Amino acid sequence: MTGPDVSLLPPMKWNAWGDPAAAKPLSDGIRALLKQALGIEQSGIPDITAEQVTLQPSRLSATAHEALAGIVGAGHCRVDDLDRLLRAGGKSTLDLLRRKDTGVQDAPDAVLLPGTEEEIAEILRACVEHRIAVVPFGGGTSVVGGLDPARGDFTAVVSLDLRRLDRLLHLDEVSGEAVLQAGVTGPGAERLLGAKGFSLGHFPQSFQFATIGGFAATRSSGQDSAGYGRFDDMVRGLRAVTPAGILDLGRAPASAAGPDLRQLLMGSEGVFGVITAVRVRVHPVPESTRYEAWSFPDFPTGAAALRAVTQTGTGPTVIRLSDEVETGINLATTESIGEQRITGGCLAITVFEGSAAHTASRHAETAAVLTAHGGTSLGEAPARAWEHGRFGAPYLRDSLLTAGALCETLETATSWSNIAAVKAAVTAALTESLAESGTQALVMCHISHVYPTGASLYFTVVAAQRGNPIEQWSKAKAAASEAMVRAGATITHHHAVGADHRPWMRAEIGDLGVEVLRAVKAVLDPTGILNPGKLIP
Repeated sequence: MTGPDVSLLPPMKWNAWGDPAAAKPLSDGIRALLKQALGIEQSGIPDITAEQVTLQPSRLSATAHEALAGIVGAGHCRVDDLDRLLRAGGKSTLDLLRRKDTGVQDAPDAVLLPGTEEEIAEILRACVEHRIAVVPFGGGTSVVGGLDPARGDFTAVVSLDLRRLDRLLHLDEVSGEAVLQAGVTGPGAERLLGAKGFSLGHFPQSFQFATIGGFAATRSSGQDSAGYGRFDDMVRGLRAVTPAGILDLGRAPASAAGPDLRQLLMGSEGVFGVITAVRVRVHPVPESTRYEAWSFPDFPTGAAALRAVTQTGTGPTVIRLSDEVETGINLATTESIGEQRITGGCLAITVFEGSAAHTASRHAETAAVLTAHGGTSLGEAPARAWEHGRFGAPYLRDSLLTAGALCETLETATSWSNIAAVKAAVTAALTESLAESGTQALVMCHISHVYPTGASLYFTVVAAQRGNPIEQWSKAKAAASEAMVRAGATITHHHAVGADHRPWMRAEIGDLGVEVLRAVKAVLDPTGILNPGKLIP
């Protein structure tokens, strides 16, 4: 493999999460926990280097390569193996296990890095002409197979990397709106807005690498959603290039001018068009932040307390609840996993942002509700520890996979009255499936996002790798997904559909709903070049 231009590479390691310098070796406490609970010894699974990977040769024809390079420039149309490997998929456990395969691996046939909306439109026209599939690529953080380079019936597939669309185009300080290009990362958005005294306030676990376009395309939900809403709540307008033309949607804060067509693009995962710019709601950088952690005797008591806070509307920016297993392992505070417990029962985290007076009043009202519902204050320290380590869990997964453990997350959402049933059903499905493969499982859960009528449940699963770990986890994930559907929960709250959840979309939206999606696809992308094999059954 020849050395590509480093400035054009994604910042994430090709076979792991994130920045290699931020890797998290397993602590003695975690190793002891793996041995005691799951029988996993110190043996590790050796990594292979990028130079050891054999990729399928690029199928991009010389004629198509010349046409695409003519649009973006030769330096931005790349067929180098390392460039292709870095866009070979997302960062799910299945993706990372595949990266350990010493056999021939699949990857996009080329990587295109357009610099303008006009270039994207030309690229789509050329790809229609040459029958080339196009996978839009932001930060590469998908955990549901949303970036799989599926060719389908096409001659080739290219990765359309939007990293060069990285500007703040406009800031309306009076209205509190900003227009950001799709390739701006989470940290990039905070840097660009922060220089002018504003913040977006969207902090999903993928924040350090994911992009504005990706947030919109997957209906992302950040850890501050209790205060600022999901990303789709923040979107006021967006632009997208489709093979049929350009969509420019959103003219006012609210409108009765028919169905809201922005919703066709939010959550569409690049299947209907390439999002190029998003107009979002922003707010002044908070002048004050307050933290408090809480202990509850059990998960039902804590869940009832969170429901009371949400339905009362006391206004925390962050509110989360770990169950007994997650609390006992200290998973919420990633720096002390496997060490001495912070508390018995269940740990809850609250954070408040805004003016000093506003944070004080909301903190006091929330504390009163939590206390009335059986909560005991633990002070600031556990909440600050959670914030300090909140982006670190995916790095820990890398080390667990290398140590011979199977580790993955999955999420759903349901109504408050159905929380206990869904949690029990998913936990049982995972435990039973993994037991059939010959391993016990640690299944942990927390409430990550709250609404007046319900909440999101976020599960973390750790087990021993047995046999073929790809088949092992695929079976367990399918069992959990079936359990969600049977229990009346959604198949995904914020990870999106991609290829992995696609088999359950018909159960989610019904036969007629599937036909509606297909009709939209037929209008916007009649030849079907955009991200084949995702979202639509």
